[in-house]
Amino acid sequence: MEEKRIFNRRMKVFEFITKILFNKYTALILRLYIGGVFIYASMSKINYAGEFAETIASYQLVPFWGVNIVAVLMPWTELICGLLLFAGVRTKAAAVSIMAMLVLFIFAIGITLIRDIPIGCGCFHTVEEPMGLSTLLRDIIWLMMTLHVYVYDSALQLEQKFLLTIKDI
Repeated sequence: MEEKRIFNRRMKVFEFITKILFNKYTALILRLYIGGVFIYASMSKINYAGEFAETIASYQLVPFWGVNIVAVLMPWTELICGLLLFAGVRTKAAAVSIMAMLVLFIFAIGITLIRDIPIGCGCFHTVEEPMGLSTLLRDIIWLMMTLHVYVYDSALQLEQKFLLTIKDI
């Protein structure tokens, strides 16, 4: 009898946690957070593209001729995707783009850690502490958050409020 009560209590706790984690409002909070992170991350990179190019070059993963191209395009992509995610417009496309960037970042950080190159990640400022496993773990967590947004987000999307669909026309 006691075992059944304990089991029922655990199931109620599990159901409560599941309801909190897998609902559209949790996805909304994560969407705003990830969008804000990418908007913030893009700002110093856009303003200091030369210093960001030096950071990219220090990873030793991009060919010399591609460093400036990446240093200019990546921050603007981060800004646009962050704004779209934050505003709730084309959230699935923005989430996929951010997930692709995060996979790229995880790959670059992982290789740099394996090669033991002592550089800052260049994520938010041009001068940062050397990255470590915590940087890699942070990006993995952000990737999981963005995946959650992709799967569960449906709350407060501007796209649903203002854009007409073919059915409406």
